[in-house]
Amino acid sequence: MGYRRRAREQALQLLFSMDLRGEFSEQVKNMFCRVLIPEDERILLFEALVEGVLEHREVLDRTIEQFSSNWRIPRMGRVDRNVLRMAVFEMLYMDDIPDKVSINEAIDLAKKFGTRDSGAFVNGILDSIRKDRESKGGEDPLRIAEP
Repeated sequence: MGYRRRAREQALQLLFSMDLRGEFSEQVKNMFCRVLIPEDERILLFEALVEGVLEHREVLDRTIEQFSSNWRIPRMGRVDRNVLRMAVFEMLYMDDIPDKVSINEAIDLAKKFGTRDSGAFVNGILDSIRKDRESKGGEDPLRIAEP
């Protein structure tokens, strides 16, 4: 498994754990890392994804809801919503990762950790976001939603 894939999986596991507990804190992150990810194995992408999702979670959730028909964030499965948060964060804030790479990685994570339908669900939402971004010349009109 590549280091970027491992970083995404670890970030998903931490975000899922935080979501399950309802506590998105530095304390939970530190405990998770201390127990499951030795410091010498932490990858910068892991840190960027976790910190980015935590910092921009409201914007990410609004963006996801904007492109998901009849699905509010609380109704989504925890795996699906955290995979979506990570992928949308990559798409909006990490210019060095092409949207299609973020989408493919998210689909793979959703299939591995989610339900039988998670891959298609995640793909549908992320592809809608990608198409919207492409139709607007690569601009990120969704960032306007930031407070």
